[in-house]
Amino acid sequence: MSAIERLSARFDLEEYGRLDYPPDAYRLFAVRSRNWRDELPVALVTGGVHGYETSGVHGALQFLERRAADYSARINLLVAPCVSPWAYERIHRWNANAIDPNRSFNEDSPAGESAALMRLISPLRGRFLVHIDLHETTDTDESEYRPALAARDGRAFEPGVVPDGFYLVDDSENPQPAFQQAIIDEVGRITHIAPADTHGKIIGSDVIAPGIIRYALRPLGLCTSITGARYTTTTEVYPDSPLVTPEKCRAAQVAAVCAGIEFALACETRV
Repeated sequence: MSAIERLSARFDLEEYGRLDYPPDAYRLFAVRSRNWRDELPVALVTGGVHGYETSGVHGALQFLERRAADYSARINLLVAPCVSPWAYERIHRWNANAIDPNRSFNEDSPAGESAALMRLISPLRGRFLVHIDLHETTDTDESEYRPALAARDGRAFEPGVVPDGFYLVDDSENPQPAFQQAIIDEVGRITHIAPADTHGKIIGSDVIAPGIIRYALRPLGLCTSITGARYTTTTEVYPDSPLVTPEKCRAAQVAAVCAGIEFALACETRV
């Protein structure tokens, strides 16, 4: 909260919802460009959909603090730095009701975090050019959360492999390979890109290009399905590598946001 409040001197803050998990309550905040111009397209940046993915939250805040001013005359920015504050404070993937917000971006969502974000962006649908959702894939995905998911759903746990490096998730229903590649090229200057496993996959999905896989975003209820933007991606930083630091993870997230916005704006200019 203190980090968001410090931004109020340069941005407009909007309280877009409230999560009530007795005995606690959490206010949900988004940060908007102060010089919002209706004739400009909109970029959405989201962090902390999974609260335990720390560089998503801090990367979104660092982008606002250090780089957002670079785009003030070119695109409207809407940033939700911490979509799941209850989970952020508890280093957790799910919300208080054991619901994964990033599988709940659909009509009549059971997750208050997801429903509130969808209400926030609803008036702007059709105006979004780009949406970048900042995530991490951690070792605890394999050691804690996937076994917990299997237990919750009454299924046998099947061990997998945590990708060693940064990767992106494209939309199989709206593939944008050049956009994804532009982000990979920029992030590759900061941290290593995840290789495919021995089966040519990353987390069970075919590798389309180095560090790039695809999901069907909308059927899975993923965050990057909500805007209808032409250019969308989910970043996945690997914070448990001995080759990275928290600073490098945050820098990778910021680089991904900047590269994505730059690519999208350049394409719009050419059109």
